[in-house]
Amino acid sequence: MGFVTLARDEPDQLPASLADRAYAAIQDQLIMLDIPPMSAIDDAALSASLGVGRTPVREALKRLETDRLVVSYPRRGTFATAVDITDLAYISEIRVQLEPLAARRAADSAAGPVRTRLAELADDLQDTDARALDRDTLMKWDLRVHRAIYRAAGNPHLEDTLVRYNNLATRIFCLFLDRMPHFDQHVEEHVGLLRAIASGKAKTAERLAREHVTGFEKAVRAVI
Repeated sequence: MGFVTLARDEPDQLPASLADRAYAAIQDQLIMLDIPPMSAIDDAALSASLGVGRTPVREALKRLETDRLVVSYPRRGTFATAVDITDLAYISEIRVQLEPLAARRAADSAAGPVRTRLAELADDLQDTDARALDRDTLMKWDLRVHRAIYRAAGNPHLEDTLVRYNNLATRIFCLFLDRMPHFDQHVEEHVGLLRAIASGKAKTAERLAREHVTGFEKAVRAVI
């Protein structure tokens, strides 16, 4: 089967080591709920499906435990963490502060080639009929945009933090996506945000990022 991971914004940022590649692949399966919440993790099966040894898989699972995506119990094994809706408020509390910061930093300081890629991403998304996308493709668009903005902010520590919390938010999004009548609008909101960053409109980008996060929380709460 080999490695199947979500498209990264930067081609040269593909994971290098086997452990890194296993981490990226398993992370994607967890946040997209391809590995269901609270299900047991079979490291031998993962090793076979990814085409790597069990050592890189075990190293990846240790990192994913730090990300709160898996949990290990002595003598019981490793399990995907539950998706707890009570975590939504905690996650949103962090994201509503850091997402606008990342958007503002990207608008203020991103290099020309990065701005060009963000503008192209906005064009691609605008030309896409989000309503016609299947669940997985829609979520991959959402993740791709967020990860591109985090990288454009130019702060690796901020990027790592936001990736972690956006991954947790995405699991909640995937869990309730089928109940959300206007889920496509959530993804389409990215077009204006990307264009604001690409054109250096820092205040607009900051505002749109904040509205995007608060809108996501309201949309989820409306269906639970």
